[in-house]
Parts: sequence; C-alpha cells; structure tokens
Amino acid sequence: QVQLMESGGGSVQAGGSLRLSCVHSGFSPSSFCMGWFRQAPGKEREGVASIDREGRTSYLDPLKGRFTISRDDPKKTLYLEIYDLKPEDTAMYYCAADQHAPCVAVAVAWTFENWGQGTQVTVSS
Repeated sequence: QVQLMESGGGSVQAGGSLRLSCVHSGFSPSSFCMGWFRQAPGKEREGVASIDREGRTSYLDPLKGRFTISRDDPKKTLYLEIYDLKPEDTAMYYCAADQHAPCVAVAVAWTFENWGQGTQVTVSS
C-alpha cells in the first residue's frame, strides 16, 4: 500500500530555512501526483506545492520564490525547501500522493487519497 512519512520540521527563527522530507513507498512517482499541503490552527488544509509525473512543479502563487519542491526517485523521497520563513508559515506540513488528483498546488486536500502523518513547522519572530 501507499505510505508516506514526513520529517524535517522544527522551530526556526523568521528568515531561516528548512528542508522537509517525505519518504514514500508503494507506488511510482512517475504515475502519481505528489504534493505538499499545510494546515495552520483553525484554518483549512491548503496545497502549497506539487510535482507531477514528468517532474513539472506548481506552487501556490504567494509562496512562489520561497518554496521549492523536488523529488529524488532513487531515494524515494519528496522534498520541500522553504526559504525566508515567516511566522505565517507556521503549520503542520503534510505530503500527499494521488494517481488522479489535479497536480497543481491549489488542488484541494480532499482530492488526494494518500497522506503522511505531518511534520510541524513553527516560525518565531
């Protein structure tokens, strides 16, 4: 079965950077859309970045330039690099994969079938 496990979150000062990782198994990324979502307290889960089966990336427009999504297929790992972290980036970050979901960063969370457990990112001012 499809499994995903995030890591790399933590507490960071504003302006810092983090690299989140998502180790996955049970599927081929050449057949699945993969993405990163985040959910802040009291807010809906939102897509922030995605990468399709051909390696093409998509980002939530306000985050473009600070977020980079990438894949390392031999390591079966999805990455999200976040630069110039801001307090409003504080959220639980999830990786997700789906065979049929639209592979754009703005895709709603319910269209993705497979999820990791999340990794917390906390940014202090």
